[in-house]
Amino acid sequence: MSTPDAAATLRPFELACPDLSAERQGNTDTPGVWHFDSGAPGKRVMLTALIHGNELCGAWALKTLLASGLRPRRGTLTLAFCNLAAFDRFDPANYLPSRFVDEDMNRVWSDDKLADASSQERRRAAALRPWVAQADWLMDFHSMSNSEVPLQLSGLQPRNIELALQLGAPANIIADAGHAAGVRMRDYGRFGAEGDNGTRSLLIECGFHGAPQARDVAIDQMARFLAAAGTLDRADLPRDWFAPDAPRQEALRVTHAIAAKSADVRFAQPWRGLEKLPRAGTLLGWNAGEAFATPYDDCVLIMPSLANVRAGVTVLRLAQPIA
Repeated sequence: MSTPDAAATLRPFELACPDLSAERQGNTDTPGVWHFDSGAPGKRVMLTALIHGNELCGAWALKTLLASGLRPRRGTLTLAFCNLAAFDRFDPANYLPSRFVDEDMNRVWSDDKLADASSQERRRAAALRPWVAQADWLMDFHSMSNSEVPLQLSGLQPRNIELALQLGAPANIIADAGHAAGVRMRDYGRFGAEGDNGTRSLLIECGFHGAPQARDVAIDQMARFLAAAGTLDRADLPRDWFAPDAPRQEALRVTHAIAAKSADVRFAQPWRGLEKLPRAGTLLGWNAGEAFATPYDDCVLIMPSLANVRAGVTVLRLAQPIA
């Protein structure tokens, strides 16, 4: 939990908080979930926002889509505003505590945790599970505590890396195996299976939590994903939803995930993410008093974060380009 002193050092939160009083009602028996069926053959597509209550960019994207009146041309479309209880705690002056209520909602997507109703997040995830389980294509919208540079977290499955490249943006695609603390929604059930089973799932980190630009990235990614899935034709979508394609895309494979051994984690420098460190052995920081360093040359730092640090939380990933 953040202290007042910690809150005073937070980066300013400039992205406005959306009014979700209408959107949180949904049009299904699950609050915050909207479902539309075109009646025509096609993929079952799901877009999810607010897995973390202080990551507002995806909520803005889904709100924009609902306000547009667009409905799927093919298949079905499900929109979910996920952790509304955490969102209700949001305070732009001290936004870290509203990440979750009891525990990180993006670490509970395994059947054993979903069967245990001991936390707000597990109960809400269990309510959302039928919608996630029925989806063929999933895009989950997130943002970051440090980096302004968007990252597409594809997971290790080639089918998702190929889709990330097909979308044409953002520039950086991160292939990672997930978190030691628990399974992400993007990797739940069929989404985490080997081989090409017809599913696709991406987790887009749209930039810094409080940057208005993160909302623009979320809307762009939403539009690209809907067009790629065939839910809508590109011509159906407003032109100004799309940003220019990235001049070049690069896929990076995560080789190491540094998990906190305790709340005592310090970085050797104020890492922001995507630094490429040329020499193995470069000091990165200290984990419970023990130094840790780059394990190989040309090591790329991914999503360094000391927000909400406690034992088991991933504070940094290390990656190298996929050849």
